[in-house]
Amino acid sequence: MPLTSTSLRDGELLAAIDLGSNSFHMVVARAVLGQLRIIDRLRETVRMASGLNAKGDLDPAARERALACLSRFGERIHTLPPHRVRAIATNTVRQLRNPQAFLIPAETALGHGIEVVSGREEARLIYLGVAHGMPPSDARRLVIDIGGGSTEFIIGSGFQPLERESIQMGCIASTRRFFPDGRLNRKRWQQGQLELTLQLQQFTAAYHALGWREVIGSSGTAKAIAEMQASPDLPAGTITGAGLEQAVDALLKFKHIDDIKLPGISSDRRPVIAGGLLVMDTCFRALGLSQMRVCETAMREGVLYDMLGRTQQRDPRDAAIAALVLRYGMDTEHAARIEHTALQMFDEVAESWELDPDDRLMLGWAARLHELGLAISHSQHQKHGAYVIANSDIDGFSRQEQAVLATLVRCQRRSVNQNMLGALPGRMAQAALRNIVLLRLAILLHRSHDHNPLPPMRVQAHENSIELALPRNWLDNHALIQADLAAEREELAAIGLQLGVVALEDSV
Repeated sequence: MPLTSTSLRDGELLAAIDLGSNSFHMVVARAVLGQLRIIDRLRETVRMASGLNAKGDLDPAARERALACLSRFGERIHTLPPHRVRAIATNTVRQLRNPQAFLIPAETALGHGIEVVSGREEARLIYLGVAHGMPPSDARRLVIDIGGGSTEFIIGSGFQPLERESIQMGCIASTRRFFPDGRLNRKRWQQGQLELTLQLQQFTAAYHALGWREVIGSSGTAKAIAEMQASPDLPAGTITGAGLEQAVDALLKFKHIDDIKLPGISSDRRPVIAGGLLVMDTCFRALGLSQMRVCETAMREGVLYDMLGRTQQRDPRDAAIAALVLRYGMDTEHAARIEHTALQMFDEVAESWELDPDDRLMLGWAARLHELGLAISHSQHQKHGAYVIANSDIDGFSRQEQAVLATLVRCQRRSVNQNMLGALPGRMAQAALRNIVLLRLAILLHRSHDHNPLPPMRVQAHENSIELALPRNWLDNHALIQADLAAEREELAAIGLQLGVVALEDSV
């Protein structure tokens, strides 16, 4: 039977882990009648961004805090299968010079894989979490999430984000940038506002043109600032422009960050509140905001609902692939024939090659996109296609998933690019190599763009070999394919894989 995405049974548990630049969060939920019921939450202040230097290296103290936290999270979810857990790393891991040096021990500590997502994908997940945490509404909402290293700005309607931006201005990053020695004064504040306003100008006009009806904050910074403004005259969880002015005045009465004592500001939040308040104050001024409502949900809940959607045939990655196909004007009929053949072979070898449903999805998407580069140039089109895939923001995909997809497209013909393959995380590299073989063979068998179906064939695989069995009379009538298979045998031998072709006297 073909492998498909595993459906979610009633009562099963899902877990989402958010490796933020300031705090790590984990949410565990139970699926009940197609909905999610939160049963556990864990949060630890890790402050990874404070350990990131200008060269993109993480200091040992921040690294150990992160790994110790992930080890504790791992204890809570060690019984959950891998496909029911998603761990998402954000800005600080994106900034690392060598992410794998952190991710390998981090995945070991957690006991699960960790995905690195782009800022725009982070924004999509934040919006999804907020939209599920607020009363249903089709009115346009502006969501602002001030993290430790970056701030995400999203305009959306219902559950659909319409515009997304991610800017390098978070509570830790801004505190380190504008108050490096901890000293506070009005001059530094105004200089910080000026520099952050310049960063926001790249999208404020477009956001104002689209418009919004309400403003929502979704981060720990927003919650802390709302606590500072708590008053019987304000609804709980509300931030106002006038209240921000008062909060700034109160903050700047202190000469040093270590001296800050303000209502609603915990000892954990104190070291980074100056940068967070600066970012919030600048956002209100640059976007002309007067009031913000703080939401309890954020990216980790968005990850849970994204997982739920994938089990209910609402995978945003399918829509993203379809958008790329449309944008680059690909031959969908030819791609569909290749996808059908590739997946047919996949289903026959999946067990022996230890491939899973996620690998099957990746192979199908690669088949749909394999000719993307033709929109740029026929010469070396596999390189052009891989570049576009690797460097685009594709909804629903982590950076690792995009790297795998780009590698499949790059290695569809000619020699297999060992550098790209070697750069993949170890847990993905072997599956990617085996999918490359299946994609190459499917493309080869359909090289003539013939609309007639292929004859019945048999495929068998062992650890380092694959064998195709095809009718002799069909092979005799397709001399070009026979020559291509002989050339392919040499290409695969160069990477340690043996290709066998068996000619059958009768149909398979």
